Amino acid sequence: MNNTDSLSLAQFSVVVVPGAMRLPIIILFLVTSAYLSSTADDTKDEFAVVLTLDQSNFTQTLTKHHFLVVDFYAPWCGHCKELAPEYENAASILSSNEPPITLAKVDANDEKNKDLATEYAIQSFPTLKIIKNGGKSIQDYKGPRDAQGIVAYLKKQAGPASTEIKSTEDGSDLINGDNIVIVGIFPELSGDKFNAFIALAEKLRSDYDFAHTLDAKLLPQGDSSVSGPIVRLFKPFDELVVDFEDFNSDALEKFVEEASTPTVTVFNNDPKNHPYVIKFFSTPNAKAMLFVNFSSKPFGAFESKYHDIANEHKGKGISFLIGDVEASQGAFQFYGLKEDHVPVIVINNDREKYVKPNLEPDHLESWLKEYKDGKIAPYVKSEPVPESNDQPVKVVVADNFDDVVFKSGKNVLLEMYAPWCGHCKKLGPILDKVAVSFAKDTDVVIAKMDATANDIVHEDFEIKGYPTLYFKSASGKLLKYSGKRTKEKIIDFIKNNKDDIAQQDSRKEEL
Repeated sequence: MNNTDSLSLAQFSVVVVPGAMRLPIIILFLVTSAYLSSTADDTKDEFAVVLTLDQSNFTQTLTKHHFLVVDFYAPWCGHCKELAPEYENAASILSSNEPPITLAKVDANDEKNKDLATEYAIQSFPTLKIIKNGGKSIQDYKGPRDAQGIVAYLKKQAGPASTEIKSTEDGSDLINGDNIVIVGIFPELSGDKFNAFIALAEKLRSDYDFAHTLDAKLLPQGDSSVSGPIVRLFKPFDELVVDFEDFNSDALEKFVEEASTPTVTVFNNDPKNHPYVIKFFSTPNAKAMLFVNFSSKPFGAFESKYHDIANEHKGKGISFLIGDVEASQGAFQFYGLKEDHVPVIVINNDREKYVKPNLEPDHLESWLKEYKDGKIAPYVKSEPVPESNDQPVKVVVADNFDDVVFKSGKNVLLEMYAPWCGHCKKLGPILDKVAVSFAKDTDVVIAKMDATANDIVHEDFEIKGYPTLYFKSASGKLLKYSGKRTKEKIIDFIKNNKDDIAQQDSRKEEL
């Protein structure tokens, strides 16, 4: 975790879904120097709005607070800096809540907190966790990133997992057609099935709104004559109301997961759609993404045909999304697409992706069949191969990756970086010095590749964070470098692992 800018689906959501999982936050409140002061002593922090925690006081603090929210951050992280003033302001408001809701923070980039970051599976910054009952219950924070949104979300999370609907006003206030609401209808608020529903609500409360009632007539939609037990899911897409009667815990959870997923996820600038976009990218399915101009004349034909195809493929391992070009610039950059490709469809399947640009509505079905039949070649995103590559650190792109790394017969140290990565920027000058030190050794190549602009098609090169360094010896041995990122350590590593090409050639001649 330390010294690496983490790569995760959440970060991908930043790129593809501006305003969603990592909402850009307008800083409305200035943070005083007192709020910014940091200490590892919880007792010294007792008057601070946000508690500062670390490995030494974390467990002790958990025992003091029944409901604790922890922001795992890194000082260099831009999104963390945007969140900080909103988080501080929310903490100030929630400190006077009854009962108080406590907000805390942990510098997960600090070496002394590395075990905490591992224990809580921190893979991107900032990550917020809601920790209850001394650590017995841990859930991801999935709410807004502005102060008022944080306050509203946490008040709801601190309350009952499911609220009782006692009047038609209660029903209409909660079920307003804007989001997913799951309601249990029961003849009495007790028994195994009611308890199973409450357990489901507690488990999934960070994702959905739950309620229960004794009278289906209080609900704005659905069969009002049922007495239950039954679970009714309200949603703003596809069929608007779905009932379910199996109270087995696994069956209930599967029902909610499937019923709450749109047949076709819509990706545009409407923030109401963003939670479904995040869910789309979280699925293990292959992902089909059609990008069109929503204001263009052909959009209606594309939308209709695409929905038909999505319905035909339900439950067959492919999820479908339709995106407006206006909102899709981040996705275009990520997938290496251009606006003159529109209308364009992309299928992302594990490590490979497939692209069909400039298609017509009638092309969709036949192209998808060719993909499923294995007749479409994968698309590889690549920057142009450099016309000159005479700098100490050589530039590698997807189109010359094999030539430089595998076919050159050299010992190659390759850095895979991201332009926005702070640790990569620090490493750059160090690698320049390493390359200069090997300038007279023609057997060694120091290289770098922008892994956000080029696809890595070799499965042996695994990237979980930036920068990631690999060393490929002249004989083909592949090693991941995990040592200290100093000039001396990297040079020693190369010298200890490189092959002597002259010796190899002489051995071949002897054979």
